[in-house]
Amino acid sequence: MLFAHLFVPLQSEKQTIMPIRVPEKLPAIELLKEEGILLPPPAPDSKVLRIAVLNLMPKKIETETDLIRLLSASPLSLELHLMKLRSHVCKNTPAEHMEAFYRNFEDMHAEQFDGFIITGAPVEHLEFEQVNYWPELSDIFDWARTHVTSTLFICWAAQAGLYYHYGIRKYPLPEKMFGIFQQTPLLPKLPIFRGFDDVFPMPHSRHTEIRKEDILRVPELTLLVESEQSGVSMVMAREGKEFYITGHSEYSPWRLDTEYKRDLGKGLPIKMPLNYYRDNNPEKGPLVTWRAHGNLLFQNWIKYYVLT
Repeated sequence: MLFAHLFVPLQSEKQTIMPIRVPEKLPAIELLKEEGILLPPPAPDSKVLRIAVLNLMPKKIETETDLIRLLSASPLSLELHLMKLRSHVCKNTPAEHMEAFYRNFEDMHAEQFDGFIITGAPVEHLEFEQVNYWPELSDIFDWARTHVTSTLFICWAAQAGLYYHYGIRKYPLPEKMFGIFQQTPLLPKLPIFRGFDDVFPMPHSRHTEIRKEDILRVPELTLLVESEQSGVSMVMAREGKEFYITGHSEYSPWRLDTEYKRDLGKGLPIKMPLNYYRDNNPEKGPLVTWRAHGNLLFQNWIKYYVLT
């Protein structure tokens, strides 16, 4: 597969540029160029960290863009590999896109990766075993433990991974956890929190939760972040080889707005996202408060847990 190079411009052109390599002609390239993430000359030879992404979100291009935006800020050289499931056909992304930029898990399972990101999926209303791709996803969970240095499980994937590996249940919420909520790191001296403030904001968008008491009963799990409003937000296992994040630090500024207006348009019982709009007025747009810590979270993960 051919790769293009992306980088975040630095203040001095003389500084070393360490880009992220992404599949050539990926639509995210043009979207990110509009934000000032540009195409440079080929990077000098260096260690390239291979990052795989299993993108389970319906709108693949949006999620790709959100993740590449954060990964491209790394001072290290990364290479992105997009994974898909043979047992599930995406209905919201063109088949041509999936064919051009994604590979089936079975075509990647012999490879080793430094980092692995598994996204959320809109299947919270189902029991895990009822999800049509659960058997293949279970195989991927097992594979990651022998072929990946460190894995990030995001939102539903965090719940799924905790259930598969540790038997942690998910519970339905009386209403959607929707908005930006303040988080408290419980072990602030861990490298994953290097440079973090005492509290930090994180977007959440989910209908289910995992519970603190269930996490604390499993000695292999370490509760890292919790919130008075959004509950358990981050769990670590295997000394940082696995991170389970129930929120969305990767979300772009308008993602919650898009979800809110989508659900309103469908006539679903949705409340306005909390702590999100300026003056709580959707007409004024979002007040973005989470991007700095989102970038820091991903950079710390790459630097201290992916790079070995």
